[in-house]
Amino acid sequence: MAITTKIRPRALVRASGGPRYAVALAVDALGTGLLRPFLLLYGVLVLRLSASATGIAMTAGVVVALMCMPAVGRWLDQGARSTVVAASMLVRVVGVALLLATPAGHGWPFAAAALFLGIGNQAWPAAHAALVATVAHGRERDAALAAGRALRNAGLGAGALLATVCLAGGPTALRALAAVTGLAYLAAGALAWSVRLRARPATAPPRGRADGPAPRMRALLAANVVYVFCLNVPEIALPLVLVTRLHASPVWSAAVFVANTVLVVALQVPVTVLMSRFSRRSVLALAGVVLAVSYLGFLAATSLGGGWGAPAVALVSVLCTIGEIIYAGSATALVTALAPAHVLGRALARFQLSTGLGLAVSPAAITALASRGSTALWGSLAAATLLSASAVATEKDRPTRLSGHPGRTPSGCVSAAAVTTQTGQSSVARQEVEPR
Repeated sequence: MAITTKIRPRALVRASGGPRYAVALAVDALGTGLLRPFLLLYGVLVLRLSASATGIAMTAGVVVALMCMPAVGRWLDQGARSTVVAASMLVRVVGVALLLATPAGHGWPFAAAALFLGIGNQAWPAAHAALVATVAHGRERDAALAAGRALRNAGLGAGALLATVCLAGGPTALRALAAVTGLAYLAAGALAWSVRLRARPATAPPRGRADGPAPRMRALLAANVVYVFCLNVPEIALPLVLVTRLHASPVWSAAVFVANTVLVVALQVPVTVLMSRFSRRSVLALAGVVLAVSYLGFLAATSLGGGWGAPAVALVSVLCTIGEIIYAGSATALVTALAPAHVLGRALARFQLSTGLGLAVSPAAITALASRGSTALWGSLAAATLLSASAVATEKDRPTRLSGHPGRTPSGCVSAAAVTTQTGQSSVARQEVEPR
């Protein structure tokens, strides 16, 4: 078994889809950072909608967008790769156009814009993961997925920082940011489409098995809903605790968020490469343990109160970010290793459904638990995450028979399907057999 132990930038860019695709990801992330964190403000300040109506429209857009994921999965299983990535970017152009065309005081056009933006945001992770899984294999694929996340976080952070500076311009600045975001999505979509990467669909298994999920993924998907809460801890849970419980300056919340972004950008690839000597399932279980310990650390930190509480929370947030990095570097990689080639798209779509569900319910769950006190919030999160980690660790991968079914490959292997690139040439993906 070949294990990735070194980070080679050129190989990493190639494994991530090539230089042109990397530029597309960077432009898309930068544009997303300009508008996505301030979409609520756009609805309130520019369109003069109430905060509650804006929030409901945004939530509804995300939830309805999740219903499109099965179709995205089937499209990917037909062999589409860069086309789906480009579509996820271009559909957001429609969302931005609707946003710019929405008259003040009109909620329904804003809800439609949020829906198109949500479709693109939900479809992109599965499409990107499928593209990387087609180009790279084994632990090189894991590192490439990690590099994509680091690049995206860097773009999001840079975009949000630039937008923050521009917000002093008021509603006019927000409209300008939305317009620039639309142009960024358009440019990124064109770049992604020009890559023209497509995988020939792998040979399907016997009738009755083609629509089955990747082996034993149900516990993994259920656990992922809980794991995903860690992504909203720096944005929702910690600001809520720091400001309302510890009465700390909002500067602490901003510092925690910036530190989280910087750490993800700097450590996502190195930590993923470091963890490559262990099975993905073990690493994902470890991520749950680290996250649970950090939640208990937050509980202890908030009990300090006074002048020590905020610094202690900021310190523990570093451990939480490490857990988030370990989780992000192993979860999608495990799904791509578990899923047979003929259902890779649908497996990634199901995984994104669980991720989207976790992101959708976590704000309401976190705020509801926080209203009952720190013990209810952090104790519940720690217990649920430990339970999820246990489910991930104890779940057994169902073996797939090799005999009697031509064209089938074992779970976690990459079939020898042709990959068509922008040059029109075909390459054959090598097989991969390794612990998950």
